[in-house]
Amino acid sequence: MTLRDRLIVIIGGTSGIGRAVAEGALREGATVIVGSSSAAKIEAARKALPATDVRTVDVRNEESLKEFFAGVGAFDHLVFTAGDWGPARGMTLDALDRAAAESLFAVRFWGAVGAAKYAVPHLRETGSITLTDGMVAHRPRKGTAVSTAMAGAIEHLTRGLAAELAPIRVNAVCPGAIRTDVWNAIPEDAREERMRAMTKHLPIARVGEPKEAAEAYLYLMRGGYTTGQILRVDGGGSLV
Repeated sequence: MTLRDRLIVIIGGTSGIGRAVAEGALREGATVIVGSSSAAKIEAARKALPATDVRTVDVRNEESLKEFFAGVGAFDHLVFTAGDWGPARGMTLDALDRAAAESLFAVRFWGAVGAAKYAVPHLRETGSITLTDGMVAHRPRKGTAVSTAMAGAIEHLTRGLAAELAPIRVNAVCPGAIRTDVWNAIPEDAREERMRAMTKHLPIARVGEPKEAAEAYLYLMRGGYTTGQILRVDGGGSLV
């Protein structure tokens, strides 16, 4: 299956892995529409991805999602990489605020549910949905109980939707440590040291690049006989 002349919608495609997926799809001859709720990221994406159609959508708002997909019309593939770990990340149970914990699900889980709901009426039967979770689903640690649950929920959502929406295919990508903008909050010297410490034990002892993670999404869009699968891009982290 080819992506040439296919229409691909990427929600969260203004930066990081999503932008790399957009770049890869454009190289393969696809038409790409990118959605984001951040005005600053939208403006940056319009400059960085001039060949794409960049539109505003708020995945927390069902009416916004409904209007967004109605404006897109018929299309072939949905990629959901929107991410907001929220204030609950790193909070141990005794310090956890319930409202903060619930907010962790707002974009990554409920946003994905809403995007799928309003995308499906416009998706062609040969199309696909590709969601995003994270290796915390498989490597929980202290302070990540809620984010582990959220990431795991996305994987179960993927399998459930694959059964419910067939023949539309539904899969997910589970990235490990990828060099995205989320790292920029850490000073560069400390950032590189932290990356080395996190990855030195891996079979591929480095962080991944967004374009490497993007290859998983590109495959899952092309892979016409693949559905209900979680594709890990983790440098072999699940082996150790």
